[in-house]
Amino acid sequence: MQINHDTRCALDQAVELLNTMADGDSPDTLVSVADLRSYTERTNVSGVGALSEDDVRAVRAVRERFAQVFATEDTRTAARLLNALVAEAGTTPQLTDHDDYDWHVHYFAPGASVAQHLAADCGMALAFVLVAGERDRLRRCSAPDCRRVFVDLSRNRSRRYCDSRTCGNRLHVAAYRARRRESAGSSVPR
Repeated sequence: MQINHDTRCALDQAVELLNTMADGDSPDTLVSVADLRSYTERTNVSGVGALSEDDVRAVRAVRERFAQVFATEDTRTAARLLNALVAEAGTTPQLTDHDDYDWHVHYFAPGASVAQHLAADCGMALAFVLVAGERDRLRRCSAPDCRRVFVDLSRNRSRRYCDSRTCGNRLHVAAYRARRRESAGSSVPR
């Protein structure tokens, strides 16, 4: 699946937003204005001005709606959810070339709140995944103790973990150690 730079950035923003949700032992990391500011800086959300508690609440509501898109089992429901989210954001496509990036399209209206910005740009990026017939690339980590989301952009759609260095390695090491214990236990004379 080929995607352009700005769509990839918006997908990354959506994934990062979803992964701020509480999950098992991990607390919600989007609860304050400072958390939201950190998220927007970390993910390079452009055009963010002053933020308030209202922005935090609105972005958390958008986050919940993106979670529903990832959780749905069928494309028709995901499309319905995305259509509603993008329409409510007041999508206004416009060409821009800010911050030394070449020409690309922003979908949020001028003066949009950060929640509308994320709903429009990330919603459209997720819509492009659906249009390409690739909804199955919207995944949750396969590690049993992790429920983080990711978009599998691997060529052969084989990615299973949110991060192969953490979740993937942890499971591979655990499986290796279990095999070693089993092997050591079966070679002990009786």
